[in-house]
Amino acid sequence: MGEIVLIRHGETTWSATGRHTSVTDLELTDNGVAQAKALGPLLEGREFTAVWSSPRRRALETAELAGLAITAVLPDLAEWAYGDYEGRTSEEIQGSDPDWSIWTDGGKGPEGESAEEVAARLDRALTEAEPLLDRGDVAFVAHGHSLRVAAARWLGRPARDGRDFTIDTASIAALGYEHGGHAITLWNLTAAAANPAR
Repeated sequence: MGEIVLIRHGETTWSATGRHTSVTDLELTDNGVAQAKALGPLLEGREFTAVWSSPRRRALETAELAGLAITAVLPDLAEWAYGDYEGRTSEEIQGSDPDWSIWTDGGKGPEGESAEEVAARLDRALTEAEPLLDRGDVAFVAHGHSLRVAAARWLGRPARDGRDFTIDTASIAALGYEHGGHAITLWNLTAAAANPAR
């Protein structure tokens, strides 16, 4: 069986400074470009039957630089919509809303998404991807929060349990199987972790 390979986009100016980024369509930084190119060797040997990307530029660029040929652009893989909290850091948000957490409170205002709404989107993508795994791997090229929700949902856990997973820019993870059940088979692998300086 193949795996669903989760690929987080490379660094942007906002990810580097901890600013919540959903609909703002940022390009990769120079470091993000280098990170995305470094993903290529980590993906060698995988046979992708499908490569699905978020519609955001940072995800599309990451896929291209990693040497992946995108087969579909899925709005369901877009990042959690933060609404009024777009572009703000957690520290800034908690200065005025100290108890806020994306995992329990969701995005702010009418444009913000709840955890349940994000889970519904990722459930659709996972349901569509799973039947393809008998032919090879399926890549999801997307974002930190949305990919963490995907991992939680693959395990049958609520979206809020995505808070239990950390995921770096330009990292890969894999959702697969063990003893017939869903499992996380790889998590948060980066080129730096795979090739530590000697």
